[in-house]
Amino acid sequence: MLFYFLYMAKNKKYPGVPTVTDLYVPVIKALVTLEGSGNIEEINEKVYEILKLPDNILDIMHDNSRTKIEYRLAWARSILKMQGILENSARSVWALKNPNINLKDINPEQIERTRRQQIDKKLNIEDIAPITKDDLEIENEIDWKNTLINKLYQIPSSAFERLTQRLLRESGFIQVEVTGKSGDGGIDGKGIVKISGFLSFHVIFQCKRYKSSVTSSQIRDFRGAMQGRADKGLVITTGSFTRDAVKEATRDGAPPIDLIDGELLCEKLKELKLGIEIEFIENVKVNIDWFDQF
Repeated sequence: MLFYFLYMAKNKKYPGVPTVTDLYVPVIKALVTLEGSGNIEEINEKVYEILKLPDNILDIMHDNSRTKIEYRLAWARSILKMQGILENSARSVWALKNPNINLKDINPEQIERTRRQQIDKKLNIEDIAPITKDDLEIENEIDWKNTLINKLYQIPSSAFERLTQRLLRESGFIQVEVTGKSGDGGIDGKGIVKISGFLSFHVIFQCKRYKSSVTSSQIRDFRGAMQGRADKGLVITTGSFTRDAVKEATRDGAPPIDLIDGELLCEKLKELKLGIEIEFIENVKVNIDWFDQF
């Protein structure tokens, strides 16, 4: 199939990055380890652990907001969902349909053969690129996020800071202020988040409209600026974070810093319906056998 060979040709450009087929079993194994369900970040981290992937492989970018391995993991999850092995909720929680699944019964090659057979049935004699309902849903997921990220690159920095302010307010923060003072160690604003209505934490945040990755040194600089001024730090970027940056943000003995990358930023804006409109398409199916009772 043309689509398949084009995919295989592209894969050769990234030696060391597991193929989508190679990720089926690790994704399922990760969910088994997580007791049947988990969010995308939890699943991805478990897969990295299971496969023992080095940082130089994990940091290979696919586009401005996600790494190559994250992109392939997204396809692996979606294909496993098409095959009836996984399901996911509106809150991006993925789960095994059968919590007692036996890993020995999972055959990645068979999943791929079934996938290609499903695609073949949709193709005409010219063997054009596959267009299935599920493919369109996945491509739409990728397309709207790219559109959103590209738009965020175009707005002024001050507008991105105000958007972050609105995002935090909609997420339950109070007294959210955008400071954006020069020479303030990169601190763009502050706010207070309340837990259960009576516990509160002072948070300092930083906004980075990046097309690349935020590094560990930038996280260290931000932590230095927030020392003694807040309980927690928050860095929001349109790009991604290097593996070292993620480790630095959660380093033992240091003030914790939460990270929101471009992928999670898109999901949060979608969840809160900030600039994102969700359309539900009605699917009408006629039960022909029902009419035989008359």
